[in-house]
Amino acid sequence: MAAFVAVLIISNIASSAKIVDLGFSLFGVPMAFDGGTLLFPLSYIFGDILTEVYGFRASRRVIWTGFVLLALASLVFFVLKRLPAESAWEGYAGTKAYDAILGGMSTGGIALASLAGYWMGEFSNSAVLSRMKVWMQGKHLWMRTIGSTLVGELVDTAVFVLVASLFGVFGWELFVTLVLTNYLFKCGIEALMTPVTYWVVALLKKHENLDTYDVGVSLNPFKLS
Repeated sequence: MAAFVAVLIISNIASSAKIVDLGFSLFGVPMAFDGGTLLFPLSYIFGDILTEVYGFRASRRVIWTGFVLLALASLVFFVLKRLPAESAWEGYAGTKAYDAILGGMSTGGIALASLAGYWMGEFSNSAVLSRMKVWMQGKHLWMRTIGSTLVGELVDTAVFVLVASLFGVFGWELFVTLVLTNYLFKCGIEALMTPVTYWVVALLKKHENLDTYDVGVSLNPFKLS
C-alpha cells in the first residue's frame, strides 16, 4: 500500500511538471507523454498483484486509500499556492514558475483528472482481473494481468487526459497524442513486467499461504465492509 500510494502521488507531480517528446510519430500522431507515465504503470502492476493474491476487497481498500491521500497532496499544493511568497524566492523562482510547473497540482486540474481516471481505471482493472480469475479457475495469469490492464488503462488514460484538457492543464491539440502514447506505453510496460508480476505473485502466495478467489464477492467500489 505504501509503495502504491507513493507511485500514485509522485506520478501526479511528474505529470504536472513536464511533457516528454519522444521525437517520432506513429500513424501521423506525435509520440509524447506526460512525465507521470514513466512511473504510473507500476500502480496497475500493484493492483494486479493485490487482486490476484488478496482479492478484490483488499484491492478496493488500497484504491480508496490512494484516492484520499492523492486528494490530500493536491490540497497541500493548493494551500501552498495561496500563501504569500518570500521575496528572495520570488526573485529566483517565483509564483509564475510555480504555476507553470505545479499548476496542475495546485489548481486541482491534474489531481482531479488523475482522481477521476485512477478511480475508474483501477476499479475496472481489479474487477476484470477478479472475474477473469474465477472464470479461468486461476490459470493463465499473464492473460488476466494483460487483459485487465488493456481495459483499465484505456479507461484511466482517456478520462485523465479528457479531464486535464477540460481544466486547461493540457492543450486540446495534445489530446490524441497523449491518449495514444500513454496507453501504448502503459500497456507495453505491463507486458514487459509480466515475468516480475509472476515472481512477486508466486512469492506472496507462498509467504502468505493465500490465493483468493472472489466467488460471490460484490464488485461495488463503494462497499467497504
